Amino acid sequence: MTAPLSGIKVVEIGTLIAAPFAARMMAEFGAEVIKIEAMGQGDPLRKWRKLHEGTSLWWYLQSRNKKSLALDLKSPEGLDLIKQLLGDADVLIENLRPGGLEKLGLGWDVLHALNPKLTLVRISGYGQTGPYRDRPGFGAIGEAMGGIRYTTGNPDSPPARVGVSLGDSLASLHGVIGALMSLLRVKTGQGDGQIVDVSLAESVFNLMESLVPEYDMLGHVRERSGGALPGIAPSNTYLTADGAYVVIAGNSDPIYKRLMTTIGRADLAEAPEFVHNDGRAAKSGLLDAAITHWTSSRPIEQVLSALEAAEVPAGRIYSVADIVSDPHYQARDMLLNAELPGGVSVKMPGIVPKLSETPGGVNWQGPTLGQHTDDILGSLGLTGADIQRLKTAGVVQ
Repeated sequence: MTAPLSGIKVVEIGTLIAAPFAARMMAEFGAEVIKIEAMGQGDPLRKWRKLHEGTSLWWYLQSRNKKSLALDLKSPEGLDLIKQLLGDADVLIENLRPGGLEKLGLGWDVLHALNPKLTLVRISGYGQTGPYRDRPGFGAIGEAMGGIRYTTGNPDSPPARVGVSLGDSLASLHGVIGALMSLLRVKTGQGDGQIVDVSLAESVFNLMESLVPEYDMLGHVRERSGGALPGIAPSNTYLTADGAYVVIAGNSDPIYKRLMTTIGRADLAEAPEFVHNDGRAAKSGLLDAAITHWTSSRPIEQVLSALEAAEVPAGRIYSVADIVSDPHYQARDMLLNAELPGGVSVKMPGIVPKLSETPGGVNWQGPTLGQHTDDILGSLGLTGADIQRLKTAGVVQ
């Protein structure tokens, strides 16, 4: 079975999350991904969060299916090797500060002249243009500027964040989308490669729904609303009798009626002012109170059973323990067994999305630093003696 990105060559010059996650997704679907790492310690992600034998568990996930080439990018010979790799590459993904590639001698003018078919994905905090382009920016800053931090949390609390680096991962996804659109253009003969300019802040902003027109036309500033979905009702998080929380989304017109009937409030189900969402949103507090009265008198399993029978979208809030033990995750291969150094077996997340004819796969976990240096340089025509000379000279590892 041929993977959907088989034959696509990707070079990654990136660290931590944004560029590496984008490259990981392409590697999972068959692209050859060559990750350029600094000699010595490599990508700092190797030491982030929980470690196994001195290497991050996140690294093993984030870099699966990638090849590691440890190289001194600032040396003339190292730069020449990168140019050789890029000569027939399809995509270069990077998340250096704007101008970083140019300082290395790898600006777009150089790259496009070297390989007109190359697509350059550039991920940065604020984008490659604009007055903020030179500012450092991580995912947290992108979330703050993109608008999602202001709207996240309880009304009486400071702006909150989700427990993962959402801004980085959203930028990664936009980077992959842009890369695939550019590749389609190239591979169908419509034109040459191009720059895909991805900003962390704009990637977050792209998810912010009708935030701007509501403000521009109506002067409405969307505030923090806890577990509720502003302007859409009823949709919230509700306490159950056993101290658990259930998320209920009864916000389409027919589902709303089924929900109200299930909780014994036929009066609210049939009330003409609640037929459509605009009327329900105006009285969301009243509806939430009615639902809470019902959920708080029943344990969560009873609540979920009743709502499932009524075909009302609802679910418990999962911890990672819930995820790992859930039969649906298991049935859809979303928990894959991986073998780490030392023969240790560990569960890793599965691959998304699910392609029916050409699914993605995992061929190996994140490599050791420079694990593929010899093979990659050999593919460029270097002999064993050539490679050893470069290692002795401190050009590669």
